[in-house]
Amino acid sequence: MSSPKNQPSKRDIQRRRAELPNRSQVDSHEAEDDSVIGKMFWRSLGLIAGLALLGAGIYAITRPPKQQFVERKTETALPQERKAATVEVPQIPFTDITEQAGIGFTHYDGKQGERLLPETMGGGSGFLDYDNDGDQDILFVNSCDWPWNKPQEGKPLPTMCLYQNDGNGNFKDATQEAGLAVTFYGMGPAFGDYDNDGWVDIFITAVGKNHLFHNQQGKFVEVTDAAGVGGVASQWSCPAMWFDYDRDGKLDLMVGNYVSWSREIDLSLASTLVGLERSYGQPTNFDGVHMYLYHNEGGGKFKEVGKEAGLHVVNPATGVPEAKSLGIALVDANHDGWMDVCVANDTVKNYLFVNKKDGTFEDQGVTMGVALTRDGQATGAMGIDCGNFRNDDCCGIVIGNFANEQSSLYLSDGLKASFTDVAPTTGFGPQTRIKLTFGTIFGDMDLDGRLDIVCSNGHLEPEIQKVFPTQQYEQAGQLFWNAGKKQPTQFVALSAEKTGPDFQKPMVGRSATLADIDSDGDLDILMVANGGKARLIRNDQKLGNHWLRVRLKDKANTGAIGAVIVIDFGNDEKMMRTISTTRSYLSQTELTATFGLGNREPKELKVLWPDGSEQKVPIEKLDSQMLIEQGT
Repeated sequence: MSSPKNQPSKRDIQRRRAELPNRSQVDSHEAEDDSVIGKMFWRSLGLIAGLALLGAGIYAITRPPKQQFVERKTETALPQERKAATVEVPQIPFTDITEQAGIGFTHYDGKQGERLLPETMGGGSGFLDYDNDGDQDILFVNSCDWPWNKPQEGKPLPTMCLYQNDGNGNFKDATQEAGLAVTFYGMGPAFGDYDNDGWVDIFITAVGKNHLFHNQQGKFVEVTDAAGVGGVASQWSCPAMWFDYDRDGKLDLMVGNYVSWSREIDLSLASTLVGLERSYGQPTNFDGVHMYLYHNEGGGKFKEVGKEAGLHVVNPATGVPEAKSLGIALVDANHDGWMDVCVANDTVKNYLFVNKKDGTFEDQGVTMGVALTRDGQATGAMGIDCGNFRNDDCCGIVIGNFANEQSSLYLSDGLKASFTDVAPTTGFGPQTRIKLTFGTIFGDMDLDGRLDIVCSNGHLEPEIQKVFPTQQYEQAGQLFWNAGKKQPTQFVALSAEKTGPDFQKPMVGRSATLADIDSDGDLDILMVANGGKARLIRNDQKLGNHWLRVRLKDKANTGAIGAVIVIDFGNDEKMMRTISTTRSYLSQTELTATFGLGNREPKELKVLWPDGSEQKVPIEKLDSQMLIEQGT
């Protein structure tokens, strides 16, 4: 048979087998290849090791020397004691003449054991010339028993008290004959001639309905309902102020409300002193209440325009009213010639209502720097006053705060509409921290030409020392002497050695106000205790400084409330006084402005009247009182 096509023959197969290497040859070649690979591996490994040793040797030669840790000790600068004023601190002695002067007023707080918040707050007072005889009389506001408590049988009902001054600092009780023997739970007064008849009228705030008394030549008649200023009967009003905010020549009335309070709410809080018996509640437990602004419509009628005027500030988180107002003061914060209003609010931000000159206000307290502390906290703000305590263009605002909070002292940046709290840097703040300050007011107590600060102190809780040993219910007042803006410590708290023991006597201080009761040129002090005796303290300084007292009479706004008196000495030194009766806490001062002059002898002053006009007046005699009528 023939072979299939393309199939190799037997001979071809044998030939091809012969050409292939045999098994032994293949094994021999594989062994040779392994030997070569092994040699190359070890040679490479040796090379790598050599390079590593070479690198280590180079590093050992070139590496930086090892650094030892050395403990360094830095000297820390310890706090330095504030330098004292380099000028001599004066003697400003005071004498308690309360009984000698014929004053026997004791504030009644209505306490019956339930410990209701209003019982801790009262004690308003003020100076006024109600009978137009040229001297300063005194009105004390009183509280009463609660309507659900029966008054003690045979005990006369408590009323406010009006004391008439004989011109020499001697007083007699004129309450009954003046028509003011009225009983209600009163808080603070506001004095102003709202109908421009030349006789000062009286408005009094209260827990419940407020009251307006029209002065009919020394006799008072209540006109609250006819005037429309009673407020809401369920609300609690505290500070009040007369001023002409729209420059129409008629005094308007601003009223601050405290908190949304009722007996039922108060008792439901079950406040205690660290588990002890019931204590007085805190304002943080109550909602705020909007302020009132009563526009004077003329003819003895008023219209409440608080909302339209921009006074209704709400809490942005809750939508409820924010204000918890305890103090109101006039201030031209932006130096535009129109009076603005600063409001001290308790435990919420303070307000600075800037007058927009169109009948409305805008709260700029936050942007101007007076709403909160430096660290953004609200304070327990009580009394308030404004004054140029540096004798320059800078405007000052002082606010008394709660215990363990420094009182605030805001200072404007010259003519700029911005403020900084200078309480710590002037020495004022640290000396107020322990006290609970209600009344606070500027006044040149030694007549050296610089405004000092008077503070009335006292706690809310009678049993506070049980839980805070450093606190007392009754506390001494404080007088901060102004040593001058160039001194390292501008405000110096005077000791009893400098003021005498009468000023330093502890009391449950509330209202504090000033006036010259004996016509000797210096300012005397009136302080009221909550649930205690009032004190009239005569200023007996004998430093020989010059002084000038100025009384203004406006053509329309008869008391010239809102006017500013300026004495410019040149060399960037000027003294300014804003005419306003509402200052401090639940307090009213005299309308007469007191300028201490030291050894200065000015020849002229300038009056910026409430309507915006200016008038320059020569000073003919120092150490006397001037009466300036607008346009004469």
